[in-house]
Amino acid sequence: MNLHPLAHASFSIAGDHVSPEFWTRYFGVVPDVAHTKGDPIVDRNGQPRGIERRTGVWGVRSKSAVQSDRLEPHLRYLIERLALPRADLPELLRRGNARMRFFCYWDNETGDRVPDVPDDIRQMMESLGGVVEIDEYR
Repeated sequence: MNLHPLAHASFSIAGDHVSPEFWTRYFGVVPDVAHTKGDPIVDRNGQPRGIERRTGVWGVRSKSAVQSDRLEPHLRYLIERLALPRADLPELLRRGNARMRFFCYWDNETGDRVPDVPDDIRQMMESLGGVVEIDEYR
């Protein structure tokens, strides 16, 4: 595998009232990131930095599980792992005033790569109240 993958994705739910424990139970997946608003922020050595998390977040990543320089396999992996779509998810997000997104890393140093996010994935996320964001690096 490429030491520097050209694509990967994450799924996250964020908001002031996000309960990582709730979302872990709901999805039945151990998150890669889980913080509650107000949690202390620590540095790489575990030392407190004297500041707190501004919002809560729960999320999972595809980077270590999928070996592809295309986005579609990363997104399909996350969809399968989280059993999306889920009929009750939009209401849970609304009640918790939370935001949901796929965040996609896209390395395009050559300038000739086009992100491959299929329409069905964009439509699914939109129907659930989420978004697909692409962070392109040149």
